[in-house]
Amino acid sequence: MITTLKVFFTLLFVWMCYVVINTSINSNLFKEWDFLGSIPWMRATLWDFYANVTIIFFWLCYKEKSIVLKVVWLILLVALGSIASCAYVLIQLLKLKPGEGLKEFFSKQNG
Repeated sequence: MITTLKVFFTLLFVWMCYVVINTSINSNLFKEWDFLGSIPWMRATLWDFYANVTIIFFWLCYKEKSIVLKVVWLILLVALGSIASCAYVLIQLLKLKPGEGLKEFFSKQNG
């Protein structure tokens, strides 16, 4: 199961990097912001995004002991969204020792 999750989150990370880079090359968010901000679904998507960032950040705060790492990851989550989320999950999966599973993935704190 852990290997499957590693593959899945790696593919998702690569896909999201591709989507964000490709979109950034073809469309300037700052030029489009007034139009995008006027769309109700865009506003709902942003609220949804920040709600998810909050949920992931609470788990991250449980996992990480260092306040510096917590702040760095919060900035990365807000700035990069799912790219940072996938990276954090991958790092946590790669830190698992052989024989550790989902229980340790979710509950084991980083020392």
